[in-house]
Amino acid sequence: MTEHQLHHGFETLAIHAGQEADPRTGAVVTPIYQVSTYKQDGVGGLREGYEYSRSANPTRTALEECLASLEGGARGLAFASGLAAEDTLLRTILKPGDHIVIPNDAYGGTFRLFAKVLTRWGVDFSVADTQDLADVRAQLRPNTRAVWVETPSNPLLGITDLTALAEVAHGAGALLVVDNTFASPYLQQPIAFGADAVVHSTTKYMGGHSDVVGGALVLAEAGLGEEVAYHQNAMGAVSGPFDAWLVMRGIKTLGVRMDRHSANAEKIVELLTGHPKVHQVLYPGLPGHQGHDIAAKQMKAFGGMVSFRVNGGEEAAVEVCNRTKLITLGESLGGVESLIEHPGRMTHASVAGSVLEVPADLVRLSVGIESVDDLLADLRQALG
Repeated sequence: MTEHQLHHGFETLAIHAGQEADPRTGAVVTPIYQVSTYKQDGVGGLREGYEYSRSANPTRTALEECLASLEGGARGLAFASGLAAEDTLLRTILKPGDHIVIPNDAYGGTFRLFAKVLTRWGVDFSVADTQDLADVRAQLRPNTRAVWVETPSNPLLGITDLTALAEVAHGAGALLVVDNTFASPYLQQPIAFGADAVVHSTTKYMGGHSDVVGGALVLAEAGLGEEVAYHQNAMGAVSGPFDAWLVMRGIKTLGVRMDRHSANAEKIVELLTGHPKVHQVLYPGLPGHQGHDIAAKQMKAFGGMVSFRVNGGEEAAVEVCNRTKLITLGESLGGVESLIEHPGRMTHASVAGSVLEVPADLVRLSVGIESVDDLLADLRQALG
């Protein structure tokens, strides 16, 4: 990012940060450097630092510079998936014998990584309600190295006060790691509230078109950024150049898409809150939501994710998912098309029987950018 770009707005940075016109051809879009290795100008004479595309690739570099700019961090890094990003960060900041506090509402794959993989490596974890600072403090130990949080959380849309949680974590000598996937950097920038590391599944809103799998880390401090970059190269779960290019293309329209996702979600929430088949709507934009005031402070808008609980229990929830026609039954989220799923049987099956188990009557919606009247009509017929 050039010096004059430091003061540009979000949408300008999304389109231009790290993506100056190609100096050789003038191409306004960063090329896809589909290459594994680079000619050296003599032994050890690397052109612009490139030697092998696991270590660095110009397309990935452009994305990483853009990511850092959008999140207000010192270093951005792009990975093959969100879980690859998480794993690389965790193996950078933790070692056997360390402890981490994780949230009681989180993506099932994140919980699986802690519960089934890192515990075998000798890392212990405790679960806390990150909306309750006293609970977080109660879970801290002398060997706690990090506090992990999602806000909004997946799938219950919980909101955590990041400034307050950062103070708690830092007071214990621990890092604060924020999964910002649900909000995207357009709606929320956790580093501005004290986060040390921000995690994204770029598969979701950043890519935005359900055509790429990727992950990202943005580090607040250059020193930690260098440490994570070392592990990224050493472990190797990097984003390929075409995937990096697809995520960059998606980021260019992130702002306008998030505006529509949020506007459509608000209309859907209006329908759900008045529907006789629905007994609870989970959306931070609702004034009655536990975290509404905090979300209004931390977020530009309330996002495109909506969860709700239906009367009739699990089977009724599954039936709603099965009856939509325009809204697609599928996992993932954040694409231009609307998706519906049953978390208990789909994205969060891995937390069944744990303290993170989600209600059986819960339905999760990723509200797309279609004509909202069409989405409302589909939901009405699905609910019956």
